[in-house]
Amino acid sequence: MAASDRLSALLVRRLSKGSLSSCPQLMQFRHTSENLDRFIPNRSAMDFDYAHYMLTEGRKGKENKKGSVSSLSKEAYLKLLTETFNMNRTRILAFKNKPPTPVELIPHQFYSSVHQSKPSKPLRHIPQTSEMTLDAPDIIDDYCLNLMDWSSSNVLALALEKTVYLWDASNGSASELVTVDDEDGPVTSVSWAADGQHIAIGLNSSSIQLLDSTANRLLRTLKGGHQSRVSSLDWKNHILTTGGMDGKIINNDVRVRSHIVATFAGHQQEVCGLKWSASGQQLASGGNDNLLYIWDMSMASMHSHSQWLHRLEDHSAAVRALAWCPFQHNLLASGGGGSDCCIKFWDTHTGACLDSVDTGSQVCALLWNKNERELLSSHGSMQNQLTLWKYPSLVRIAELTGHTSRVLFMDQSPDGRTVATAAGDETLRFWNAFGAPEVKKDAPKAEQPGPFPHIRQIR
Repeated sequence: MAASDRLSALLVRRLSKGSLSSCPQLMQFRHTSENLDRFIPNRSAMDFDYAHYMLTEGRKGKENKKGSVSSLSKEAYLKLLTETFNMNRTRILAFKNKPPTPVELIPHQFYSSVHQSKPSKPLRHIPQTSEMTLDAPDIIDDYCLNLMDWSSSNVLALALEKTVYLWDASNGSASELVTVDDEDGPVTSVSWAADGQHIAIGLNSSSIQLLDSTANRLLRTLKGGHQSRVSSLDWKNHILTTGGMDGKIINNDVRVRSHIVATFAGHQQEVCGLKWSASGQQLASGGNDNLLYIWDMSMASMHSHSQWLHRLEDHSAAVRALAWCPFQHNLLASGGGGSDCCIKFWDTHTGACLDSVDTGSQVCALLWNKNERELLSSHGSMQNQLTLWKYPSLVRIAELTGHTSRVLFMDQSPDGRTVATAAGDETLRFWNAFGAPEVKKDAPKAEQPGPFPHIRQIR
């Protein structure tokens, strides 16, 4: 019997006797799943022709070398054939593809020339400290009052207790406009008319005084509208809108004897902020009742309380800071008090909240940059800082510090370059927060025709 036959017979006898159970390692090896894995190469990257050549022709070549010496011409031919078909490789299997070379859709020289033709706008330097500081003694630290306004004639009005002072930004001179009587004071709000000459002063006694700043003369006193102090004012042409601690909002026509022409009822507590839109069609009001109202002029009524267009309840603290966007007429920014700390952006046509950002501190005032898509906010509590935001990304561009008390009052110069702030630390500071407006180059003027345009000139 052959050796292989004897081995087969022996294996059959062992299996019949159950000797397989005595080989646990063999059973474990056959049923272990981790030994069944194998690596599958990337077939799309294999060169089967080269593999076939190496397994057949290459083997023949080695056998021929053992048997006989090939001619020099044949060796040179095979070497040239290998180099021609790029067959001087050692790897047959490939397990990773090389990334394809990117294709340039635009030639590099054209791409660079396009970018060089439009240079990026240089970053604006924003000074972190105020340009100038003035004393503001006895300024009232009250979140609901509005004691500062900058006129179109570049004169800043600031109320300190019972006196209103004027600071002329063109020459830096300061003067006293008026001091009210003890029974009327203190002054609770100030607002310039659009002409930059006439100014309205709201009083603690619920009356409003109208003065001519150039003649330093009292023109008239408006009474009978409010029952308590007048804390907010805003103008729309000849209409002076007033808001009081009684929650009332009144439109006063300063040209006529019976000055009350419309009333707006909605707030249950003091009206902290009033702002007309640039078009004069919508009025925004914020109150100590945490409510923000949007009123439409077409719905105003003289004989009954006007109905609001939108009643917005998203803020959780008093709403004082209001600012209409100069580059989008239906966009309003509003800021909440200490338990809210949010700036919200509204579409006043629909009443929808477009965005909101938590500032981390009480929002006291808001100002839009007239030349850039930026918003400046003033704050209280922790840092008493000014924060400059990029819109609509709401990225913090800069934070300006210097005040040691909450920055309640903020306004900007007519050209939009300088920002003035007043705080409970009894200082008035001026900041170069918005920078100089970009000067537009005038288009080249066309050559004026001479007195005889039909005659050719000799050059």
